[in-house]
Amino acid sequence: MLKSTLLAASAAALLASVSAVSAQALPARILDKKTIAVANVPNYPPLEFKDPKTGTLTGLDIDLGNALAKKLGVEIKWEEISFEGMIPALTTGRVDMILSGMSDLPARRETLDFVDYLASGAQFYTNADRKDEFKDLAALCGKKVGASRRTSFPGEMAKWSKETCEDKGKPALEVVGTEGSADARTQLRQKRLDAAVQGSETLPYLMDQEKGVYAILGTPFTTVYQGIAFAKKDTELRDAVAKAFTEMLADGSYAAVLKKWELSEAKVDKLMINGAAKP
Repeated sequence: MLKSTLLAASAAALLASVSAVSAQALPARILDKKTIAVANVPNYPPLEFKDPKTGTLTGLDIDLGNALAKKLGVEIKWEEISFEGMIPALTTGRVDMILSGMSDLPARRETLDFVDYLASGAQFYTNADRKDEFKDLAALCGKKVGASRRTSFPGEMAKWSKETCEDKGKPALEVVGTEGSADARTQLRQKRLDAAVQGSETLPYLMDQEKGVYAILGTPFTTVYQGIAFAKKDTELRDAVAKAFTEMLADGSYAAVLKKWELSEAKVDKLMINGAAKP
């Protein structure tokens, strides 16, 4: 019994020392205020949304961010900012990082660095009562398909259309930019769209919330990672968060967050920065 107690105490001390090292690696501005300001827009369940009953900010990203902050010995101050405003807020210093379902895209790496934490992909879906019309994804050619104009989806859809439709003599996909994923779903239900595109990590949650309303079409037609974003110059904070995330990978707390939100299949197995695995 004594041996078990000593081992447990030793393990706790080791974890505490590791977290202390992570905290010491934080930039002075964050150590001074013990707070990390994080940009987030709560409209992308289950990654981030407000509980309809309480109005409380919740979701996978929120749980992950709070767990990382605990590892670092600081608190997170969530800043609700429009998706378009998040990168300017980061590069001008209004916030310290972005954790809001943002895709790690090569174009964004010109000004940002990413610690990747979730596998994703662009996914077609439609109303459940129309799923039999699209047994072959090529049946989408010439159809009106919507996606949030704030995301990379419209460009990815255009590329898919060229390769799958136009290059094979079929009519192009009619890409409709919407005011967000919720707007795309509204237009889909209203029959103003034939289908829509959203991140593969969010659709199972939505289909569970609105049973029998939507149907997923095929498999994701892109592969991308969601990442925690940092200003290019802010390597000190990036590396501290990366170290804390590595701890979460090792101690099972990352897996627990994914399991809670039923996204275990979207996990990453090792630390990745800007889409590349780190030893």
